[in-house]
Amino acid sequence: MSAALIDTHAHLDFDRFDADRDDVIYRAKEANVAGIINIGIDLATTKKSIEIASSRTNVFSTGGIHPHDVAEATDDQVLELKELIKDEKIVAIGEVGLDFYRNISPADVQRRYFRMFLNWAEEFDLPLVIHTRDASEDIISIIQDRHKTGWKGVFHCFSGDERMADKILEMGFYISFTGNITYKNSQSADVMKYVPIQRLLLETDCPFLSPEPHRGKRNEPAYVRFVAQKIAEEKSLSFDQVATITTENACRLFNIELAEES
Repeated sequence: MSAALIDTHAHLDFDRFDADRDDVIYRAKEANVAGIINIGIDLATTKKSIEIASSRTNVFSTGGIHPHDVAEATDDQVLELKELIKDEKIVAIGEVGLDFYRNISPADVQRRYFRMFLNWAEEFDLPLVIHTRDASEDIISIIQDRHKTGWKGVFHCFSGDERMADKILEMGFYISFTGNITYKNSQSADVMKYVPIQRLLLETDCPFLSPEPHRGKRNEPAYVRFVAQKIAEEKSLSFDQVATITTENACRLFNIELAEES
C-alpha cells in the first residue's frame, strides 16, 4: 500500500455532506487518507467541526472566523469561540485572514480580527490556517509587524506568486494547494513547483475545487490523492515521497499523531 495522506483542509460540516458524510470519510480511508483536518469558518461550523472530529479517529478540527464573516460576529460569539479553542480536537486557529477580493467584511474589521487571531495563536500555542485573497501586502505586513513570537501555520489554497511565496517561506510558514493545480494551464501549479516539498501540505478545500478528473463535481477528501499525484509529476518525485513528506509536514505543524484504527 502507498504511503498515507492527510487532507489538511476540508469542510465536511457543510450541508452538501449531510446525506453521506460517513460514506465520504470511509472512502477517504479506502484511498489511504489517514487524517482529515476539518476547518471552522465561524462559531456554528466550529461547533459542528468539533462534533464531527470528536466521534472519529484521525479527524481533527480548527476554530476561527473567515474574513467574509467577521463583520457579523458578536462579542458573545467571539467569547464562545475562544472557549471552543480549548477543545482537545482543535489543532489550529482558522480559517482566518484577509479577503479584499469580495470585501464582504470591511477591510479595517478584517485586519482587527486577524490581529486578534494572531494573539489567540500565541496564547494557545496553535498554528494558523490563513486565507488571503487580493490582500498579500497587508497580510504579510501584519504578520511581519507581529512576528516577534514566531507565528506558525499554513497559507491554504495558495493563489499568490513566487514573490509572495518567498515571503511566506522566509517567515517559516507552510503553503498548501488544492485540486486547481490539476487544471490545464494552472498558474498555481507553476508556483507549486517553486515551493520546496518540505514546506508543502496537501488539501482539498472540499466540497470546492475538485481536481481533474472530477472537476465540476463535489470534492471530497479521497480526492486529495490527485493533488499528491500532480505534485509528484511536476517535481519528479514518487507518489510515496510526496505522501510521506507532506504527511510528516502536517503532523509536525499541527502537532498530531495518527492513531492506529481497528
